[in-house]
Amino acid sequence: MARWMGLPAVAALALTACVTINVYFPAAEAKEAAREFVENVIGDTPAAQPPAPSTTPGGGMAQRGTGFDPWMLLGIGTAQAQTPDVTIRTPAIQAIQSRMEQRFNGTLRPHFDSGALGFGGNGLIVVRDASQLPIKDRVAVNTAVADDNRDRQAVYREIAVANGHPEWESQIRDVFARQWIQSARPGWWYQQGGSWTQK
Repeated sequence: MARWMGLPAVAALALTACVTINVYFPAAEAKEAAREFVENVIGDTPAAQPPAPSTTPGGGMAQRGTGFDPWMLLGIGTAQAQTPDVTIRTPAIQAIQSRMEQRFNGTLRPHFDSGALGFGGNGLIVVRDASQLPIKDRVAVNTAVADDNRDRQAVYREIAVANGHPEWESQIRDVFARQWIQSARPGWWYQQGGSWTQK
């Protein structure tokens, strides 16, 4: 009888472990997805090649152990403990990326080059110095900035939803905000801690 009394505690622990695993935010995978997305939008730099699969010292592919997994008895497979792949390849995300790429290369890039625009610390574009915008371009640039910022907010939300975790939206936004700054080209401006810095 005493040995069965511990079973509810084990089951409760297992369910808690499952919930914890499901809410884990995969920061490294999100960073890689953000890098790919941002570089595709900004363009003019080749994307890095994916790493080669790891091998064992004997030259063969590394293999996963096939030992007994006690979590399987409780219906918790090891797949849930693996790091999730953050997808950015849904039709909605791809459509937003395509619009952003066309807008960036069609309207926004020259104004990043001139210093009129910069990347805000919140993952959005900011008109940093309106005096650098030719008067004839101001309405078009302000419209493009507003449209791009709307698409940025939509893509952060869409990535979180597409990956089954809408609660990740703010974390996705933070990862992207850092990536826009990291991917900024030499001479472009970005905001950090409330002040502007030129890369």
